[in-house]
Amino acid sequence: MSRLERHQKAIDFKTSDYLGNTVQLSSYEGKKVLLSFFRGAACPFCNLRLHELINAYPELKAHGLNVMVVFNSTAAQIAEYAGKQQAPFPIIPDPSGELYRKYGVESSASGMVKAMLSPKRMWQVMTSGFFNTKAAKDRPIIPADFLIGRDQRISESHYGKHFGDHLELERITHWSKS
Repeated sequence: MSRLERHQKAIDFKTSDYLGNTVQLSSYEGKKVLLSFFRGAACPFCNLRLHELINAYPELKAHGLNVMVVFNSTAAQIAEYAGKQQAPFPIIPDPSGELYRKYGVESSASGMVKAMLSPKRMWQVMTSGFFNTKAAKDRPIIPADFLIGRDQRISESHYGKHFGDHLELERITHWSKS
């Protein structure tokens, strides 16, 4: 699947989050959604970003934004790592990469190297408490974020350039207020 662009209809899906709850994108019609794709559940960059989303969630939710995140991991792996953060929004396991393919999320072997060239982000990851080497063997998925409008159309798509490259929280917050 190729990259999704602005104004395209978001691709619907129905699955379960890592806790077994049903999640269907089309059930959010009439609501704004941030759909975020991550690497594996042990990824320190991903866990730091998840932590940032959890901290920002009260404000985002107050502006009517719903958040869903997808990990290329099993439900058990999510429970062991990312799930420990007890996100107030769905965390979806996708170990087969089906949703990643539908949304055109890409992999890049150079993604880690590029992330390491960002000293500020590397310092944040190293001092966050999420750093580990368990994710080194995971697929080198590059994150992607989609802001999906009330009409289920993509308002903005962001395909990262490295493991820590997500849409800026300030941009997400600004969009949630519009």
